[in-house]
Amino acid sequence: MNELEHLLNSLFIMATMVEARDPYTGGHLWRVSQYCRVLAGRGGLPPSQVARISLGGFLHDLGKIAVPDAILNKPDRLTDGEYEIIKTHPEVGRRLLTDHPLAELAESAVFAHHERPDGTGYPLRLPHERISTDARIVGICDAFDAMTSTRPYRKGMPAQKALDIIKDNLGTQFDSEWGLLFLELGAAGKLDHIAGHSEPGIPMHDCPMCSAPMVVRRSQREGDHAYCRGCGAETEIRLTDGNAVIEATGRRGTPAQLEPEVDVDLVRELVKESATLLAEFSLRSRA
Repeated sequence: MNELEHLLNSLFIMATMVEARDPYTGGHLWRVSQYCRVLAGRGGLPPSQVARISLGGFLHDLGKIAVPDAILNKPDRLTDGEYEIIKTHPEVGRRLLTDHPLAELAESAVFAHHERPDGTGYPLRLPHERISTDARIVGICDAFDAMTSTRPYRKGMPAQKALDIIKDNLGTQFDSEWGLLFLELGAAGKLDHIAGHSEPGIPMHDCPMCSAPMVVRRSQREGDHAYCRGCGAETEIRLTDGNAVIEATGRRGTPAQLEPEVDVDLVRELVKESATLLAEFSLRSRA
C-alpha cells in the first residue's frame, strides 16, 4: 500500500470496528457510502468529490464508539436521556478524526449529517446555508438506510414508504435539491442493488432464530458457518440455485467466533477505489 492507501485503510477499519459493535447495523456503512456515491454522481459532482462524500458516508457513525452497548442494542425505543447520548456521536466522531491527515475529507459529513435545513438538527442547529453538500447528501442516505433496515425495536419499512417520508420532509429534515434527486433514483430502481445488501451482489440475511440481520460475506462458501451477532446462533451456509441461504445448526457460537471482525476483502476494495479517485489530494504530512 502507498501512504494514501494506508491512511484510508486506517479510517475504513476504524469505522468497520465501530459498526461491528451493533448486531443490527451490519452493512449500514457500506450501504450509506454507496447511496452517497450514486447520489453525488447523479448530481454531477466531480469524481474526487464523489469519492470524498462516499468516504464521509462510510465514516459518519465513527462517534458511536462512545455510545454504551446498552443503548446501541436496546430492544425498545430510546428514552429522552438515551437519545441525548446518541446525539453526542457527531462531535465524538469529529474528535476521533482530529490530527488524522485525511480528516478534512470526512469531517464535515461526520459532524453535520444530522443537521437539518429547518435549523432544528444537531449538534449545532445549523441554518441550511451552513450545512455542507457532503452533510446534506450523507444525511439523506443515512436516514433512508435507517428507515429501510431492521432495528431491535422494529422491522425495516419498504423502500417506497421511506421515499415517501423523504418526499414529505423536503426542505425541513432533508435538503430539497438532493432529496429530489434521491427520489428520482429510487423511482428509477437505481438504489435497488444497494438496499438490503452488505456488499456488491451480497444480500443481507435474517437470523432464523431471532430475525436479526446477518451478513454473509462473498468469501464464504458452502458449508461455512455464519454467526448472528444478536443472539449468537450458529448457521451453516447452503447454496441453492447459486444463491446463499443460511440454516440454523442448533448451536451457539463460541466467544471467539462471535468476536467482531473486519471484512478485509471489502475494506481492501474500498481503499483501492477511494485512493484512485483521491490521488490528487495533498496529504497534510507533505504540506
